Amino acid sequence: MAIAKLHKVHNSRKSRNVGLGLVLGVFVVLVMSLTVVKLTAQNNALMPGVGPAQQGMTK
Repeated sequence: MAIAKLHKVHNSRKSRNVGLGLVLGVFVVLVMSLTVVKLTAQNNALMPGVGPAQQGMTK
């Protein structure tokens, strides 16, 4: 059975949930981007002086 009329509490909770979802999404993107940057920096530190296009090549 559907609710015929939404109370103002429902709207306030919905907007709070949407805001919290956006904040959590931004946090996940931030953590993932920091992880990628850290892994890329560690990979470049292992092979100093070698550019990204040359990492797979050996002399």
